Amino acid sequence: MTVPQPAASELAVSERLAQSRRQPLLVFSGQSNRPLAQAICDNLGVPLGQSKTEKFTNDNLIVHYEQSLREGDVFIVQSFSTPVSDAIMELMLMIDAAKSASAGRVTAVIPYYSYSRSDKKDSPRISIAGRLVADLLQAAGADRILTMTLHAPQVHGFFKVPVDHLSADRVLSAHFKGCVPNANEGVVLAPDAGSIKRASQIARRLDAGLAMIDKERLSDTEVRPRALIGDVEGKTVFIVDDEISTAGSLVETVNIARSLGAKDVYVAVTHGVYTGPAIERIAGLDVTQVASTNTVLVSEEKIRASNGKLAVLDVAPLFANAIANIHTGESVSTLFE
Repeated sequence: MTVPQPAASELAVSERLAQSRRQPLLVFSGQSNRPLAQAICDNLGVPLGQSKTEKFTNDNLIVHYEQSLREGDVFIVQSFSTPVSDAIMELMLMIDAAKSASAGRVTAVIPYYSYSRSDKKDSPRISIAGRLVADLLQAAGADRILTMTLHAPQVHGFFKVPVDHLSADRVLSAHFKGCVPNANEGVVLAPDAGSIKRASQIARRLDAGLAMIDKERLSDTEVRPRALIGDVEGKTVFIVDDEISTAGSLVETVNIARSLGAKDVYVAVTHGVYTGPAIERIAGLDVTQVASTNTVLVSEEKIRASNGKLAVLDVAPLFANAIANIHTGESVSTLFE
């Protein structure tokens, strides 16, 4: 009798890697989000690679790998979070050093690609920084990019190498379901037209209603709301977006929802950047919870200062599965089917 074998996608990540006959899988981390890199490795069942980054007295960085990379399938985890310029420079040095050490393939794992906000020339005499950073990463030697929830999805068009763009929608939806038993009776609120597609996808997952705020952006930190399309009165409202920076836009969105009779308000975003007055604003905000994933490292100090509002959701299993699929030559898109 022949015992049927499970499909590769049904096996645990570590079992799939054990069966792979490809070059060794090596995962390294820059300094921006080492806890996420370690969590990814824990899910993969592989050790986090040994590397060291130092800064000279003249502020120059130097990266040194402390193990062999020869013919390895190398994944370097580095979010573009504060200090962003240091994070980008460190990643480029790590890519270049890996290529110089004869790595077989180098994938830059960028959970938060902050320059995806700079995707077009929307004022005179400026750089399209999202494209420039893409060019720099490729010049450093990146063979592939793995990222999550780009502010402007068209940014992958700036790359000539393959780009795998992960979505946190399933994680955010599951979180809402866990917070609110009757989540299907609520309304998913998109803060602006740019986030309506994501909000619509989450609304379908929750089988909930959908609403949107029509607004005009005046500057990087200032927006002017014009109207709400949909109904939130007496309902639990789920606000979803790609990121929170200073939380100015979030405050406006919550205030509008509350003024129109929203019962409870929950917020979930992929990237919790939380710069400037963000934590102070969230602490005083009339919401039940503000959740973000661990693509950006959120300090315990910020969590404590949020008046119990902040929650951090884990996307390490999603990145681990994507890395395993890339390593074994399987489709990454199957993770979202």
